[in-house]
Amino acid sequence: MGSNAARRLLLVHAHPDDETITTGGTIARYASDPDTHVTLVTCTLGEQGEVMVPALAGLAAEAADQLGGYRVGELATAMAALGLRDQRFLGGIGRWRDSGMTVVDGRPAVPPTLHPRAFCTPADRAEQVDALAAIMAETRPQVVVGYDPGGGYGHPDHVRAHEITMAAAARTPSVRKVYWTVVPRSDLAAGLAELTGADLPWRLGEPGELVCVPDETVTTRLDVGRQLPAKLAALRGHATQLTVWANGERRAFALTNEIGQPVYREECYVLAAGRQGIPTTPERDLFEGIETA
Repeated sequence: MGSNAARRLLLVHAHPDDETITTGGTIARYASDPDTHVTLVTCTLGEQGEVMVPALAGLAAEAADQLGGYRVGELATAMAALGLRDQRFLGGIGRWRDSGMTVVDGRPAVPPTLHPRAFCTPADRAEQVDALAAIMAETRPQVVVGYDPGGGYGHPDHVRAHEITMAAAARTPSVRKVYWTVVPRSDLAAGLAELTGADLPWRLGEPGELVCVPDETVTTRLDVGRQLPAKLAALRGHATQLTVWANGERRAFALTNEIGQPVYREECYVLAAGRQGIPTTPERDLFEGIETA
């Protein structure tokens, strides 16, 4: 159902765990505000993911193909940790399936063979836009958060999520601002430097392996330091997909590729639609400049 909260935020993510990795602190920050309603739209169940827990390897798509259902439970655990109460699956649970991806010339690409319900299926794009627009019409967000045109790291489902987010937001009168979640180059460098020499259970990522954007493109920085315990708990909830390491003020996680990367004290964004021009100083609130009365 819709919300009468003065401020309304909607985030679109491709698979369970994406929401916590890139925007977990943001979700926890706004979900704790009684006058802000937060809606998360998850586009697939993440059925094609690898499995980090050996005892659960039989859940994988090439085995019992039960990983998607298991990850629904992981997502619920993560959302409870973040304090989020409004999470929805695009088109209903199981409507679209994780497309998976292949790598061509070192870059993510669409697999040569797609499942009939694969999220990145070209023919389904219009239906997906309609489904997302219907959720936006109901929840009436002023602020929408999604991925950049490259889908962050290029996964076909992330690219499709970007496409439908921009299209649905353009059809929704309530939307005042659209943001893309990003990692600034300087934050990545500082985070890796802070972890150098730490006794991590996996190797630390190299700068060229982890996606980042030039600092000058970043418009918005949210301080999520107070939300880090909730974010770390939510990350641990996605146990089939990643592991978490923490020692004092140093925190890291690794996906199934076992490449360590930082957990940031700020979550950053590029303002893609709404307020014109790049602010001279970074915004500190996604609702900055929006009349919500």
